Amino acid sequence: MDSILIAMVLALLIPIYEAWQDDDIWQKMLAFASIAAKTSIIMLVISALRDDWSIGVVAVIVLSVGEAGLMLLAHLIKRMNQA
Repeated sequence: MDSILIAMVLALLIPIYEAWQDDDIWQKMLAFASIAAKTSIIMLVISALRDDWSIGVVAVIVLSVGEAGLMLLAHLIKRMNQA
């Protein structure tokens, strides 16, 4: 099971590198959305391994609400650039 978590953390490093490398705001927003989704999936796996569903509930909230907040921020940035 440790190899699965290591692979998940390595997959998390790919969008971090992309956000660090690119200056385009939309690419950074996509990378951060990917980081948030992957982090919540890692939290769900850890909660299942530990049999601690309070961590799982937090991960589901982060997965559902975190993406909505990020999309709202992207929409605000788009509107500010149009004005």
